[in-house]
Amino acid sequence: MKQILRSLLILVCLIGGGHVQGETPLRLGAERMEIVTQLLRDKRVGLVVNQTSILEKRQVHLLDTLLAAGIDVRKVFAPEHGFRGTADAGEAVEDSKDLKTGVPIISIYGKNKKPSPEQLGDLDAVVFDIQDVGARFYTYISTLHYVMEACAEQDKELIVLDRPNPNDFVDGPIREEGYESFVSLDPLPLLHGLTVGELARMINGEGWLACAPDTCRLQVVAMENWTHGDPYWLPVKPSPNLPNDQAIRLYPSLCFFEATKVSVGRGTYYPFQVLGFPDPKYGDFSFTPTSLPGFDTNPLQKDKRCYGVDLREYPFEGGLTLRFFLAFYEKAGKDQAFFFARPRWFDLLAGTKQLRLQIIKGLTEEEIRATWQPGLERYKAMRKKYLLYPDYPTAS
Repeated sequence: MKQILRSLLILVCLIGGGHVQGETPLRLGAERMEIVTQLLRDKRVGLVVNQTSILEKRQVHLLDTLLAAGIDVRKVFAPEHGFRGTADAGEAVEDSKDLKTGVPIISIYGKNKKPSPEQLGDLDAVVFDIQDVGARFYTYISTLHYVMEACAEQDKELIVLDRPNPNDFVDGPIREEGYESFVSLDPLPLLHGLTVGELARMINGEGWLACAPDTCRLQVVAMENWTHGDPYWLPVKPSPNLPNDQAIRLYPSLCFFEATKVSVGRGTYYPFQVLGFPDPKYGDFSFTPTSLPGFDTNPLQKDKRCYGVDLREYPFEGGLTLRFFLAFYEKAGKDQAFFFARPRWFDLLAGTKQLRLQIIKGLTEEEIRATWQPGLERYKAMRKKYLLYPDYPTAS
């Protein structure tokens, strides 16, 4: 009887409480340790974690918490930026060992983006607990996809500890077939409007794993007291160049500049909060990217004074806008060679070539956004099937 009651308790807790934030404090999936430890007891466990994997109220890392609770954690899988989140964007992450606990750390960014059968061989379950920022091209959700695929192929259980989406909107072009990459693995809009737990359910349910129709043995430990659209301010920066909430809000709109010659402030203390190029015609504000350990050691336009705009105090509430990109494109004289320095990379970020072609054709933001709407309406209908929390009040 006790075993039956315990199973019922776990089931109720997994699907979440559904309280409106404000009645009681937000409780992350990782903070529901009474459920997490029951799910992991007597199992050999691997963790997919980084510096964001902390229990906020105690400011203790999940790895330390589980070891203290007697859970048999065998290894850590580290995503882009590494276990401690200090590696530059795109920098290969090497295998190592955690100095504090001695637990082996296996890189799943670089040559090996997916845990191998050998790496999963001595595990019963894998726990994914990483803070996402809600944009399709932010690679932690691609890591989630590959971990799900590996677990499905090796029949390992995957437990996702859920966290809020700080860019909780549904917007942007949907990734088209032929534009699959590590910045666009799944056919999602640029802003997908899901938590990582909900996204994992969607990946499973829509058969997006390469091993489909096989699915991952998935459990999501839901948050308590969170609703879609609730604001959330991250206590730990999710990657070196998203150091604060303003950068996180602007990131979905400014990331397109990464395919151009325009600096987004890498190599400064305010990345993704400024824009500039070494030409005064781009604006009155100036900055000089430098080699900056902890942010970026080889930034675009390194050691060159860039002129542009300062968005650190810009009253941007979040979501996706093309206003910054189109304004700089106009200042560049619509020079395609300058602005689309890496056209294929721009298309992979956008998930389609249509956005680049629409900008070259001279469409306004309103005209471009209108072309997204039919696909977004279909996506919103699909999205509803996988929600674990009350939806936005105005969602259709």
